Amino acid sequence: MRAELQDRVRDLVAPVVPYFSPGRARVRLGVNTAIHDDTAAELEAFARPLWGLAPLAAGKGAVPHTELWLRGLAHGSDPAHPEYWGEPRDRDQRIVEMAAIGFALALAPEHWWDPLTGPERDRLARWLLSALPRETADNNWHFFPVLIGLGLDRVGVPYDRSLVAARLARLETFWRGDGWYSDGPTERHDYYVPWAMHFYGLLYDTLTAGDRFKERAARFALDFRHWFADDGAAVPYGRSLTYRWAQAAFWGALPFAGVDALPWGVAKGYLLRHLRWWEGRPVTGADGLLSIGYGYPQPVLAEQYNAPGSPYWSMKAFLPLALAQDHPFWTVPEESAPPVPAVSAQPHAGAVLMRSSGDVTLLAGRQHHAWVRHGAEKYAKFAYSSRFGFSLPGGALGLAQGAYDSMLALSDDGGSHYRTREEPADPETRGDTVRCVWRPWPDVEITTWLTAAPPWHLRTHRVRAGRALHTAEGAFAVDRDAGVGRDMSMERSAGAGYARVSARAGFSGLRDLDDLREGEVVDCLPGTNVLARRTALPVLSGRLPPGEHWLRCAVLGAPGGPETEAAWRQPPTTGGGT
Repeated sequence: MRAELQDRVRDLVAPVVPYFSPGRARVRLGVNTAIHDDTAAELEAFARPLWGLAPLAAGKGAVPHTELWLRGLAHGSDPAHPEYWGEPRDRDQRIVEMAAIGFALALAPEHWWDPLTGPERDRLARWLLSALPRETADNNWHFFPVLIGLGLDRVGVPYDRSLVAARLARLETFWRGDGWYSDGPTERHDYYVPWAMHFYGLLYDTLTAGDRFKERAARFALDFRHWFADDGAAVPYGRSLTYRWAQAAFWGALPFAGVDALPWGVAKGYLLRHLRWWEGRPVTGADGLLSIGYGYPQPVLAEQYNAPGSPYWSMKAFLPLALAQDHPFWTVPEESAPPVPAVSAQPHAGAVLMRSSGDVTLLAGRQHHAWVRHGAEKYAKFAYSSRFGFSLPGGALGLAQGAYDSMLALSDDGGSHYRTREEPADPETRGDTVRCVWRPWPDVEITTWLTAAPPWHLRTHRVRAGRALHTAEGAFAVDRDAGVGRDMSMERSAGAGYARVSARAGFSGLRDLDDLREGEVVDCLPGTNVLARRTALPVLSGRLPPGEHWLRCAVLGAPGGPETEAAWRQPPTTGGGT
């Protein structure tokens, strides 16, 4: 398996090679539409493959095209060269990519430093040093100067250590306990906790012989294992999902740091199953380059900061390649995930995770991100499923364009335009239930309780409205053409108080527990769901006059088959808020 992962790194890097600039300091993978300038975007595409190449080199694997990156480091850091990367400014994307270079110097200086001439080393060191005093975003970015410092340490370049100490001190303020960080002074506790905060902390401890972060990561592992389905899929949730298999980078960082929070074979299983889950998915273009998107090329998923080279952050998952071939992580057999409770309440994330038929559903009630593109869809839906993914709007009109899976959508203009939960307030996670308050209009207050009852979950909404509203509440969006044959056949039905869809990709349905709403099935606009290109969505719809109302429904998402049919006939009837 180690050899296979080494080959995978080389296979991912190979399509990048033709896009190097003549001076080798820029990699131009396509048109840049990110918020940062083109030079930073081309530096990003140059630097991010190093997250995989540096572990490959450290583990004595054959590193392809070393000369390209070596010449790029020499020319990109040279102010006199036409391909100079430029001085980093405050909050500059260059600082992010300089961290990848610092990481490469720390792991394999014999590849990326030793062959440089004396003047080339001096220029590269000066350029890296220039990032240390710069202001960064007040979140995981504080780790980037720390990683640059690790590289400078390894190659013997002195620097003002107080600058790194200040970063580490600020990062301490993001520690929330029980294994959890927030990504800055925010309510965000998403994949930036495992693939950034813990990942970088474990790098730091390992390369400095410290133990500041290892115990925290060990505790986090016990919660994070609930985020992965039996087939290796992680729950799609939050921003930067175009980094794809970086979701499992944490499971490779544990053995790299020697943290045996779980048996090596178990950690190995989490990583390898996840990587296998991605095999064969259409995540590259015809040119072999990684695309923006999640389960397939999908530009609508992009964040404001995603340039063409952004997806190569996924190379973080290959950190274990730095380990020798006789390390226990490689020599022990891969193990299945041990049994875990069907329901896991995780208050720091404001989530309850539930497991049924090997799938994972995350019930969300705390997090939000107003700045990031489609923040409401990425953070504030009611439920996120490893089987069904989630949807983003493809337009502003109606249910088909809105694709409101796992949302209560409200309209005050008869169903042309809808509003949904965007910024949850007053969150609480207790037992199997997560609760929050949200206000789509100043005179509309909704309290929502989400309760795990595997394989179902229950939703209870108390609506206090100062206006008449049309409501539409969606279950999970089912893939209409799953499988190689793209079989469009599916069963769909709806009526008073229920709606359901069944296809090869799975079953999704919801029942109105108060018989106040009518069921319908909506064919969402193609390309809106992050896993499925075409989806059908069961929906309950109804009208509410001004005043206080209670809406309750039970939602079932499952693989399908006789067990699912039996469960559909016996929905739970009680949950939070009743």
